[in-house]
Amino acid sequence: MEEAMAHPAEVMEATDAPPAAPGRTRHEDDLYTWVQEQIALLRAGRVDALDLDNIAEELSDVGNAQYSQLESALRVLMIHMLKWDQQPEKRTPSWIYSIREQRRRYAKILRKNPGLKQHLETIREDIYPISRDWAADECNLQPDEFPPNCPYDWEDLLERPFDLDSVKK
Repeated sequence: MEEAMAHPAEVMEATDAPPAAPGRTRHEDDLYTWVQEQIALLRAGRVDALDLDNIAEELSDVGNAQYSQLESALRVLMIHMLKWDQQPEKRTPSWIYSIREQRRRYAKILRKNPGLKQHLETIREDIYPISRDWAADECNLQPDEFPPNCPYDWEDLLERPFDLDSVKK
């Protein structure tokens, strides 16, 4: 006996979004307009009319973006510190400027998102192998020519001085 199968046209694809409420924009069709509509509904106290699933997803994305920005600042900081330590003869002022800038970004992100502090050790551990690989590529070296584990504690990462006088002229 043949199993009953739904006709492909009758099955809603997983990527198809439900229709928006009449007169409202779907999240998938126009994110900006959807956001403006959701803000207006919130301000009007119309919680029952909110697109809660998509609001939750957008809020999750905002948090993930902050986490990623912190990872990025630490990755670039580590890359330049590794290059600095591995190839002193190739030091440039731009490495110092990059280190300073990434430290500023790191501090700003944490100032605005103090909840990320609880993830700092995990981020440092996760980011170091990637930073080591990038530094190796930029230095034309093999990753195993760098320490296998992060050689920098938080004081090194955030406070260690870098002197323009040590840059080869």
